[in-house]
Amino acid sequence: MEYNFTSDINQFNYQKLAKVMETNSNSGICVAFSGGVDSSLLLKIACDTAKEKNQSVLAVTFETRLHPHGDLDEAKELALSFGANHKVIAVDEFSDPEIMHNPIDRCYRCKNLLFKTLIQTAQKEDYHYLMDGSNYDDLDAYRPGMKALKELGIHSPLLELKITKSEIRSLASDLFILSSNRPSAPCLATRLPYGDTLDFDLLERIDLGEKYIKKLGFYNVRLRAHKDILRIEVDKEAFPKFMESYGTVVQQLKELGFLYITLDLEGFRSGSMDIKIT
Repeated sequence: MEYNFTSDINQFNYQKLAKVMETNSNSGICVAFSGGVDSSLLLKIACDTAKEKNQSVLAVTFETRLHPHGDLDEAKELALSFGANHKVIAVDEFSDPEIMHNPIDRCYRCKNLLFKTLIQTAQKEDYHYLMDGSNYDDLDAYRPGMKALKELGIHSPLLELKITKSEIRSLASDLFILSSNRPSAPCLATRLPYGDTLDFDLLERIDLGEKYIKKLGFYNVRLRAHKDILRIEVDKEAFPKFMESYGTVVQQLKELGFLYITLDLEGFRSGSMDIKIT
């Protein structure tokens, strides 16, 4: 495939990733595909390589109770636009009852469960080189799930090739990937402190609240629930805009059943529930 890259680093990163795909294409490539920018970049380049060799790529999206609703349709549409063979796997995280208690190793337990299921599905379809979208920046965060990926033999090319999130977004933009500027959408369990029992009604209300605020034009939005207190995280540069619409936000969140509503003055930061751990 021929692309007009806006920088040498984008071209170099594309070539490195394409080499990984070409080297392993005969094993059958399967991508754990959320529809986010990281896995989208992997899937796009894998499909580019596969087309040249008349091969197929399997994209697997997990349908779970802990991921934001609405992502599934977008993932399916994007995977099909790349030319991937797309499958949705429904997984009940609570087949491991310990996950419900939200322990500090919850992410390890979830990844272990999800990717064991992925391996079974991929091998039945004769795909044996399995990838996820972990990137180089993930090494700087609390990511216990990465241990499970390593134990299960899942490959993480973006991490292994030391490609950062900003580089991923830039390259994805060059490849006209629709999710290139899409904000991260982590598991909804990250909205509760470790040790708080996961409550599906609460998580659904949090999901609805975040979607409402995003529709007002805010990019990064997290609602973190601490018992009766709901802590809103948005980007600090968006504070003035937020204060213009705080009245409607408060009203909406009250209607969703939240009691005490606060704006976190430190602004949005990924992994803010991990502070005491990291």
